[in-house]
Amino acid sequence: QVQLVESGGGLVQPGGSLRLSCVASGFAFSTYVVSWYRQSPGKERELVAAIINPSDNTNYADSGKGRFTISRDNAKNTVYLQMNSLKPEDTAVYYCNARSWITGFVYWGQGTQVTVSS
Repeated sequence: QVQLVESGGGLVQPGGSLRLSCVASGFAFSTYVVSWYRQSPGKERELVAAIINPSDNTNYADSGKGRFTISRDNAKNTVYLQMNSLKPEDTAVYYCNARSWITGFVYWGQGTQVTVSS
């Protein structure tokens, strides 16, 4: 099954850290731009960060710039989102997205819940 699986979400206190993982099954990230999006109830899904294969160039939304880091491990076919200094407004379902830079085909993961609360 072609699939993206996110993990690493959970409950964390404000100021804490969390690392999300996105693992590809059935395809490789080698020719895909991989991004993290998030969505809170009543809000539109928004881009958080992106990483471009094979250059490892990264882009960040202002919301996470300076606090979030996107990275990859090609051997594990995994992309990570390290989130530091978390704020309550970071609470959302975080989704992994992979877009082929050859065909434009897009895969979405099922999402992992991140809750930042004291």
